[in-house]
Amino acid sequence: MAKKKKPVAVKQDKGQTRLLLHLVKVAAATIILIVFVLLAGLAVLILFPVHGPDIKATTVKKIPAATGIVFEIYPREKKPLRPPPGEAAGPLPEAAGPKPLVAIIIDDIGYDRFIAKRLIALDPGLTLSILPHSPFNREIADAAHAAGLEIMLHLPMEPMEYPAIDPGPGVLLTTMPPDTLLASLAEDLADVPYIKGVNNHMGSRLTAESIQLYQIFSVLKKQGLFFIDSCTTKKTLCEPSAGKLQVPFARRDVFLDNSLSEADIKRQLNLLLDIARQKGKAIGIGHPHPETFKVLEQVLPSIKKQAQLVPVSEVVQPAI
Repeated sequence: MAKKKKPVAVKQDKGQTRLLLHLVKVAAATIILIVFVLLAGLAVLILFPVHGPDIKATTVKKIPAATGIVFEIYPREKKPLRPPPGEAAGPLPEAAGPKPLVAIIIDDIGYDRFIAKRLIALDPGLTLSILPHSPFNREIADAAHAAGLEIMLHLPMEPMEYPAIDPGPGVLLTTMPPDTLLASLAEDLADVPYIKGVNNHMGSRLTAESIQLYQIFSVLKKQGLFFIDSCTTKKTLCEPSAGKLQVPFARRDVFLDNSLSEADIKRQLNLLLDIARQKGKAIGIGHPHPETFKVLEQVLPSIKKQAQLVPVSEVVQPAI
């Protein structure tokens, strides 16, 4: 008995169905692939954002600006790239010529050995001026000398307000006869070791008296010491007197801590730097106050980037 043949139309329908299913699968796979690629690309953009052209792959052309600062201009950029806020525009060239000289003297040393030793450890460029006959003068002088700091005698001299205001032991007075004044001066000089020079402690009256100044400077000349005028009066005669006796001389430019406000001390240090830039050198005088120490500790690194911190002997005008 002969088998029945399936109708051709049924075979054609099954073939079309298989083809359609295959196409659907291919389309679905393609759509899934496209979605996956899009999602992967989106993930890459999120994780690794593009910030601009690869600087390393470009050639850098340096153009000196009128100010001396070097700006870097890259290909495809129409103007200099600007650094983020708070960052420098690039390394600054070395300043032409030497930096100005700044000397900082700390007066009134000898009564507080703890802050004196902190100042000694702070920077060897500081100069300490030590009061004669003070309780810790030799101990401090030994420590400062061992650390390489320059040492001066802070010589007590009569102020206008004497005796209401007393400069302390070893004071030189305008009423002293020459022998007494010179004997007192010799004791003061001998009481502080390692000294390279002298500056006046108070002295608004005596520094305006040429006769006593000649006597004092004649001794300093013989001992090879310089003199720094603390400038406690506008009537000071120290500079012409030192000139006549050929004593190396300089005068104070700025008192750092007449006000103990830290902001004021910083302002005075900025003034000291401004004067040093104008004159090539400047002398500041401070005192062993905790506020002064704190500000110096904060700002000395910045000062030393702008000027050379030197012992005061390096800014003294040599005798002619």
